[in-house]
Amino acid sequence: MEQEKQSNIKNIHWTIALIPFAVLVALQVLVIREFGSDAIDGASQTALLFAAAVAIAIAMIGYKVKWNHISEAIGDNIKAIGTAVLILFLIGAVSGSWMLSGVVPTMIYYGMKILTPSLFLFMACIICALVSLITGSSWTTIATVGIALLGIGTAHGFSAGWTAGAIISGAYFGDKISPLSDTTVLASSVGEVPLFKHIRYMLITTVPSFVITLIIFLIVSLNHSAESTAQAESFAEGLQNTFVINPWLMLIPLFTAVLIALKLPAAVILFLSALVAGITMLFAQPDIVAQIGEGNSFRGLMVTYYDSTSIDTGNETLSNLVQTRGMKGMLSTVFLIFCASAFGGALTGGGMMKSITTALARGISGRRSIVTSTVATGLFSNMATGDQYLSIVLTGNIYKQLYKEKGFEGRLLSRSTEDSATVTSVLVPWNSCGMTQSMVLKVSTLEYLPYCFFNIISPLMSITIAFIGYKIFKRTDDDMPSKGEIEAK
Repeated sequence: MEQEKQSNIKNIHWTIALIPFAVLVALQVLVIREFGSDAIDGASQTALLFAAAVAIAIAMIGYKVKWNHISEAIGDNIKAIGTAVLILFLIGAVSGSWMLSGVVPTMIYYGMKILTPSLFLFMACIICALVSLITGSSWTTIATVGIALLGIGTAHGFSAGWTAGAIISGAYFGDKISPLSDTTVLASSVGEVPLFKHIRYMLITTVPSFVITLIIFLIVSLNHSAESTAQAESFAEGLQNTFVINPWLMLIPLFTAVLIALKLPAAVILFLSALVAGITMLFAQPDIVAQIGEGNSFRGLMVTYYDSTSIDTGNETLSNLVQTRGMKGMLSTVFLIFCASAFGGALTGGGMMKSITTALARGISGRRSIVTSTVATGLFSNMATGDQYLSIVLTGNIYKQLYKEKGFEGRLLSRSTEDSATVTSVLVPWNSCGMTQSMVLKVSTLEYLPYCFFNIISPLMSITIAFIGYKIFKRTDDDMPSKGEIEAK
């Protein structure tokens, strides 16, 4: 049915189809220049809606596309983000409850003693990689362990951009190769490749990218000036004076790890983790609960989950680190996701995405051009749709038949899609991933972008391996589509 609807839309020249995207980029540049980190409070969303309006106007006025078709595409996009929105709210609850229950402060306190500055970025990247590999979620990793590591990095004198870069690089490496990751499962299914076959094939590009990333973080860590002893001591004193620091609080992360081992859904894990952390907070941090709830413990618990909180630690930098946003703090990101879905739906429903990607596919003949084009489409989709899930599905569906016709294996498509659509999403300021991690870590996307080496290197590595031709094979004769099948398409 969808193919029939698309066939009824007049072909839009790719230069015309790029106009809404050009409008979005121009508006986002102006928005970021004018509003800075406050752009997520509404300016970025407005820019997306204006760009969507331009796309709709071009499609309806210039090419007679019916509004029902466009609205249906927008509706389909919005329906697809329901689970992501729920997880976003739960992440807000987890980050607030883990912070004020003393879990994150305890992790920061002991982490400063264990993770020395000379190895910090290197170890932070590895820790996030391991946690993300186990959990299958970069978002959960960054919202829990990542927040603690950011505090440790600040105490050791590392800039927020460098620390966030190490955290995000590790988290997305683990997420990318984890069999529990929804993006990994999605990419393999879109490419019609068995999950573990897809993961093994990704190692060819993913491992070298991660090794290079670790070498960079190791060199920077080894050359870091050890002038942060006073600040680390100030952080430790501030944490001890504000929170009850107790190693028993680490049972909450352990409880979360058990839930993960049981392979429960991410939403269930986050809910139970937030619930246990909130109950623990009532007993472990009674003074903080009383302060937040103005003497009412129940009120303090509810506020922790849904609203922003501020605790005075006696150290301004530390006080900023232990601030929480709760579920309410995620509303701007949810608003952004809805607007990005509307923009992506307008492009798709108006036939513009098809036009642009068809133009990208022209002239593809061999492995170099097809992988380069796939990677470019994954990045472009992240910028155009604002959502990595939509980007994975869109990129995979666009090139699936083309890979078959050119005789390339499905695993090359699934790997190229992951090397681009999955990892670059966090680098786009108006993408749901970019905005989410910016909100959670309190570090702007443009501030951490230059230091997310794994996310930058991965698409380049995918193209490099394609040019070398290492382990890129043609499909077998049995897997090749017949001439009749190709003509039928």
